[in-house]
Amino acid sequence: MTIDWQKEVEARKDDLLKDLSDLLRINSERDDSKVTADAPFGPGPRDALKHMLAYGERDGFAVKNVDNYAGHIDFGEGDETLGIFGHMDVVPAGDGWSTDPYEPVIKDGKIFARGSSDDKGPSMAAYYAMRIIKDLDLKLSKKIRFVVGSDEESGWGDMDYYFQHEEAPDFGFSPDAEFPIINGEKGNITLTLNFKGTNDGEIHLIDFKSGLRENMVPGTATATVTVADEALSAEMAKNLTEFTEAHPVSGTIKVDGTTVAIEIVGKGAHGAHPEAGINAGTFLALFLDQFDFAGGAKQFLHTAAAYVHEDFYGEKLGVAYEDAKMGKLTMNAGLLAFTEGSEDNYIRTNYRYPQGTNPDTLVSGLEKTLAAQGVTITRGERNMEPHYVPIDDPLVATLLQVYEDHTGQKGFEQIIGGGTYGRLLKRGVAYGAMFPGYTDTMHQANEFMSLDDLFRATAIYADAIYRLTK
Repeated sequence: MTIDWQKEVEARKDDLLKDLSDLLRINSERDDSKVTADAPFGPGPRDALKHMLAYGERDGFAVKNVDNYAGHIDFGEGDETLGIFGHMDVVPAGDGWSTDPYEPVIKDGKIFARGSSDDKGPSMAAYYAMRIIKDLDLKLSKKIRFVVGSDEESGWGDMDYYFQHEEAPDFGFSPDAEFPIINGEKGNITLTLNFKGTNDGEIHLIDFKSGLRENMVPGTATATVTVADEALSAEMAKNLTEFTEAHPVSGTIKVDGTTVAIEIVGKGAHGAHPEAGINAGTFLALFLDQFDFAGGAKQFLHTAAAYVHEDFYGEKLGVAYEDAKMGKLTMNAGLLAFTEGSEDNYIRTNYRYPQGTNPDTLVSGLEKTLAAQGVTITRGERNMEPHYVPIDDPLVATLLQVYEDHTGQKGFEQIIGGGTYGRLLKRGVAYGAMFPGYTDTMHQANEFMSLDDLFRATAIYADAIYRLTK
């Protein structure tokens, strides 16, 4: 039987867009200040999860909510289960939007909203693909389980809890990356550089804040300092003008006697691609490091400026590593914070590392490089090991063939620094929904997804799901 998958998508595209728009209106940023037993990651992720599961109930699927951590939408029967993994949580919207990030806008053939490309848009494409197969009453030999998460952008606590209560699918994919396929993902760990909150010089760093998440390049940074006299305040203001003219950032400064407040604006980006952003936090540290700070404040600023600033591949930090298949290690300084007198002062550095190195090696390298700066290193709770599914695996081969059939383009394997739910399964990959040459706006202001890509991905997913389960 020949099925015109694109025609089936065309018949449902208005419904798909309405459902996606309603989902995008839910602000599903994690909010730990509002966590309850009913909302383990805050009300936003819970509401978006329940909203997505309600689509499954409406359309006649078997649905299960696992205590508002995650859930699944099932279809079909069989001894094996194909898993599809999407997530409803989003990174913070941040600044710099031209529109309301939680009121979707369709313009120039694109839908703009936080989550449109990561990952509500691709998840909706995969869900509608599953719905097409159900609508057509196609005969399957395997079960399809669409697993819906709510904490992918933070600690993956949703999947930890889910797999404590539910069996893992046998194989599958996550619609949370790029076509033609992502069959390898680097390891992922966050290492925190810790500093004392002391000020021993005439200039004091009162506070310094930059970043929203470890996996985002900070787009803004602010600092408040006090100086010995107003002449130095004026010098700082003059130097900031010269600094912003010489570097790819903008900045503002407010002087109130001997108190100076500074803001730097750079460009946000996904933490897996730190080179694509302009880290406002490290640029602000670079500016301040020219002045006569001392104590913990000096160590904090100098470490950020001399070792972390634009050290995308860990070379200055002494942890650089490259693997022939997986490529280079990358480093993103996602969170920088200092408060005078506090013991909680840090630079949180997130590493996407290839096979061949490991967290112990990274920690040793950092300790050796930063020993003279008085820095201590602590590890994040989660370490994701490098993940790879061979290109000749039937799952990978089938998905690549579907891609080639729909696009006329040769498929090829890819390995990324980003972490997706595809790595949850030994035979798990990421598959779309972005096509080669797309503009990456994930984790950035004015995030969007092309409508043509959304609909084309839906057709590819429907065909892929059918071939993997028929």
